[in-house]
Amino acid sequence: MVSRQAPLCGLAAHCLWFLGVILLMDASARPANHSSTRERAVNREENEILPPDHLNGVKLEMDGHLNKDFHQEVFLGKDMDGFDEDAEPRRSRRKLMVIFSKVDVNTDRRISAKEMQRWIMEKTAEHFQEAVKENKMHFRAVDPDGDGRVSWDEYKVKFLVSKGHSEKEVADAIRNHEELKVDEETPCLPGEAARAVSREQGDAVFPAGRGAQEVLENLRDRWYQADNPPADLLLTEDEFLSFLHPEHSRGMLKFMVKEIIRDLDQDGDKQLSLPEFISLPVGTVENQQGQDIDDSWVKDRKREFEELIDSDHDGIVTMEELENYMDPMNEYNALNEAKQMIAIADENQNHHLEPEEVLKYSEFFTGSKLMDYARNVHEEF
Repeated sequence: MVSRQAPLCGLAAHCLWFLGVILLMDASARPANHSSTRERAVNREENEILPPDHLNGVKLEMDGHLNKDFHQEVFLGKDMDGFDEDAEPRRSRRKLMVIFSKVDVNTDRRISAKEMQRWIMEKTAEHFQEAVKENKMHFRAVDPDGDGRVSWDEYKVKFLVSKGHSEKEVADAIRNHEELKVDEETPCLPGEAARAVSREQGDAVFPAGRGAQEVLENLRDRWYQADNPPADLLLTEDEFLSFLHPEHSRGMLKFMVKEIIRDLDQDGDKQLSLPEFISLPVGTVENQQGQDIDDSWVKDRKREFEELIDSDHDGIVTMEELENYMDPMNEYNALNEAKQMIAIADENQNHHLEPEEVLKYSEFFTGSKLMDYARNVHEEF
C-alpha cells in the first residue's frame, strides 16, 4: 500500500510544480498596455480621493488606452466580481444563464441587438449609481468640517498627504502663502498611468512621464473645470463627482477628450489620424513576445478607430466624434456595441446570441472561460 502511494504523491507534487510554472508564464505574458481589473484594485483605498485612471463602462482609459474590460463591465454591471477565475464552473455557468434570461426580454431564447442595447444601458446606469455612492464617502474624506464645500487648497493638502508629505507642513505653507516644493520623485497618482509611471512587462518597457508637480497642476486644471458657474473655486458634492468621474458631466467629458487628444495628437491639429491613434507608446521591444504585444496593440486600436470611433469614416477623428464614442450613456453607441458584441459570438450568423454561443464565448462576456458549454447548456439554462 505504501509503495503505491509514494509515486502518486511524487506525481502530485510534480503536477503542482508544473502548474505553478504555467501560471507564472501566463502572468509574465500579460500585455503591459492592457488594463486589468485586478491590477487596478491595488492600493485603491490609499488613493480613493484621487481621480481614477479607469472609469467603469467608458471605452478609453484616462491615459488613452483601450478599456480591455469594457464588454465585461457593460454585460455584468455590478456583478463584475461574480466570475472570478477560481469560481466553481457549474455555478458560474448557471449565473451566466440567469443573466442570459434577463437580457432575453421576449423569452425566445435568443438575444437581439435591441435587447443587448437595453441591457448595456441598464448596466452602465448601475456603474453610474455605484460611482455616486462612492463619491459620497470620498467627499466626506475631503470635507471634514461637513460644510458641503471643498476648496482647492483643502484638496491639495489631502493629495500631498496621500503622497507622503506632512499634513501640518503643507497646511502651514499654504496658509502662509509659501511656495510648496514638490519633489519630482514623489510618486504620482495611479490615474496618470501612461504619463507618469514606468510600465514594464517582460521586455516591453513604457517610460515615465510627468512628475508630481505637473500632476498637481493637471489636477488643478481639472478642479477648475469641475467648478460650475458661478465659479467660486469651491466644489460641492456634485461638482466633486464630476472631478472624480468626468463621465457624469458633459463639460468634464469634453475636458477628458481634450486631454486624450492632446496626448495622442502628434501634429497639433487637435484631431486624431489613424497613425496617431495606433502609434505605440515610446519603448523598446527586444523579443518576439514584445513584438506580439505591439501587434495586438495596433490591431485592437485600428479596429476600434475604423469601426467605432471614426463615425463618418473619413480617416480623421474629431473631438466631437471622440466625445460621442466616450459618452457611456449614448444610446446609438450602445446599439453599435450591442451589434459588435453579438458579432463576436454569433457563430451561426443569425444576428442573435443563443445560450450555447454565450457559454462558448464566456471569456469575452465574463472574463472566465467556462468549459463543457455544449454539454451543460440545457442543464444550466
